[in-house]
Amino acid sequence: MAVILNIETATKVCSVTLAVDGEVKAIRESHVANSHAELVTIFSEEVIKEAGIGFNDLDAVAVSKGPGSYTGLRIGVSTAKGFCYALDKPLIAVNTLHAMAAGMIKLTGDDSFLVCPMIDARRMEVYAAVFDTELNEIKATEAVIVDEHSFEDLLKDHQILFAGDGAPKCKDVLSHQKKAFFNNEFHPSAAFLAPLAEQKFLNKAFEDTAYFEPFYLKDFVAGIPKVKGLR
Repeated sequence: MAVILNIETATKVCSVTLAVDGEVKAIRESHVANSHAELVTIFSEEVIKEAGIGFNDLDAVAVSKGPGSYTGLRIGVSTAKGFCYALDKPLIAVNTLHAMAAGMIKLTGDDSFLVCPMIDARRMEVYAAVFDTELNEIKATEAVIVDEHSFEDLLKDHQILFAGDGAPKCKDVLSHQKKAFFNNEFHPSAAFLAPLAEQKFLNKAFEDTAYFEPFYLKDFVAGIPKVKGLR
């Protein structure tokens, strides 16, 4: 029996679950912006308590590794690594888009669809990947500047469900594609990490806690402070 704490902070959602054998037993989520640092440890404590166990009963800690928000990823990964160090437990990392796709596949209930999870990367750029309903990667994770020609090679022969916080801004651009469908209500969740983390646990696919870094996909570029006298 694998007892795994799952942490998702790669996007605007802060989500934590406690799963046993890949089945979610307790979950906490918040959509409040910039609340990840404040809530992630509180949520972790709450799901552990609700499940009626202690932190020492965990078998592993899983974290959504990216791509996604630079700050959100740093918070989630540093929290997960802190738990792993303190408890001497293995660290599991799950690709954020992979986990989102797993959740989207449950929504479609139709194996004729491909799914394309999208994470907002500002302006008309998104982090995206395309999967079939067996969770095979059809189009690899990449940063995409979306225009009217995006995904047209796949949309010729496949219906594609687009979802995630990057999808709404792409809807108008891709609305001429009859096989493009959008779900504006879908959001990432640590619940989607649970079965993937369970499989990694069974395969002993653990990360090196000391050297693991989030999957940023793009280099972080700090903005110039808008304070008088600073350049």
